[in-house]
Amino acid sequence: MGINVEYFLNSLPIMGKGMLGIFIVTAVIVAVVYTLNAIPSKKQ
Repeated sequence: MGINVEYFLNSLPIMGKGMLGIFIVTAVIVAVVYTLNAIPSKKQ
């Protein structure tokens, strides 16, 4: 059983979109955490 290069090259754009989605979700989570940490606490 060998690797079909044509199928591999056809799957690269799909994998790229998946990686981009993961990056975007991670960036959103980091931005939300940073924003929540920037809000001053009212505890004394």
